[in-house]
Amino acid sequence: METFWLVLSILLVIVGVWGTIIPVLPGIALIFSGYAVWGIASGLKDYGTTTLLVMGLITIFSYALDYYAGAIGAKKFGASRGGVWGSIIGAIIGFVFFNLPGLILGPFVGAIAGELLAGRSHSDAFRAGWGAFLGFLAGSLIRVTIGIVMSLLFFYYLIF
Repeated sequence: METFWLVLSILLVIVGVWGTIIPVLPGIALIFSGYAVWGIASGLKDYGTTTLLVMGLITIFSYALDYYAGAIGAKKFGASRGGVWGSIIGAIIGFVFFNLPGLILGPFVGAIAGELLAGRSHSDAFRAGWGAFLGFLAGSLIRVTIGIVMSLLFFYYLIF
């Protein structure tokens, strides 16, 4: 039975890595699930409770980063409070209603809309939108990096 849990854990981690690249899948959560499944099935013999807790915190951090990366980018490009909130709301609404295209364009459109509603000029609004888009890209790169590192550590723990 242990072999079944090991194979399931490995599959979760592999699919999770793909999920960090394809935002439709919850990549980091799947990788963490692989850790949790194997940890429970093996009695945490390959890694301890601390490792599992750290991976859980990293998972939570990565999801927070997904929603706030656009806002951070917008703020770095001079967005007002309206632009920052617009990028956050745009990311959430974009993902809920338009899936992947909405996740990519939502922070951009939301930051622009927030800046325009705050009475800022079109050029300031576009600059904030561009910052939100760059923040999204940076957040995506960090998410993929986190996923790769988590998965490599998982296999390291299994082998050594």
